Amino acid sequence: MLFDSHCHLNSDKFDDNDIVEMIHSARDHNVVQILVPGFDIPSSLKAVELAEDWQGVYAAVGIHPNDANHATEDMYEKLREWAQLPHVVAIGEIGLDYHWDTTPKEVQFEVFRRQIRLAREVKMPIVIHDREAHGDIVQILKEEGAREVGGIMHCFSGSWEMAKECMDMNFMISFGGPVTYKNAKRPQEVASKVPLDFLLVETDSPYLTPEPYRGKPNQPLYVRHVAEKIAELRGMEFDEISRITTENAERIFNVRNPFVSL
Repeated sequence: MLFDSHCHLNSDKFDDNDIVEMIHSARDHNVVQILVPGFDIPSSLKAVELAEDWQGVYAAVGIHPNDANHATEDMYEKLREWAQLPHVVAIGEIGLDYHWDTTPKEVQFEVFRRQIRLAREVKMPIVIHDREAHGDIVQILKEEGAREVGGIMHCFSGSWEMAKECMDMNFMISFGGPVTYKNAKRPQEVASKVPLDFLLVETDSPYLTPEPYRGKPNQPLYVRHVAEKIAELRGMEFDEISRITTENAERIFNVRNPFVSL
């Protein structure tokens, strides 16, 4: 069994038929649990709806840094309201993105901090988006007491030193398609070192498709290739990595596999 810990089934690149097909295809290959993170209010609502409609699909709700310019008090209140729903298990994806020069850093900082405080208020883990902002991410997480709830460093691209700082704050380290790329030396190094109880796998569908499907739209089924690569890097069996990363995701999101009897 596998758990795709970050998958945008709520992307407008997917229509309803795509979603049905991808979920069934994933299940046919033992990818039976999926976290769908929001990145703005409409996508968070879509994540909530998917989680209500599908067993084994869970929602995170949040405002992505690229949408931070549009954040309002009403939006924070909507996130707080959704966080009370049974299938909403995290706040995210939230964080900082310095790749695109669309949102001033000061605005990103404020929206990021507000949502960390919200996560602490509702006692939920945080799904972190970090693009070219490693130092500021770690500093803000520390300043805002994010250790209290912990969370997930989504599609981790930082150094081993950063990974250790994040794990010290109770953050899981999640790897996606890039760990399968030939030139991805740093993610591969970190993936080979992360303690097993901090390790997660994801797709970030429809983005960052792993080898051998790079260049095509990503889907939850392909999380198998991420797990296979990490098993290879660590000299472990695929089934063992699958079991461990699934148990880790279930623990951090406080869920259990609905397809397994007690």
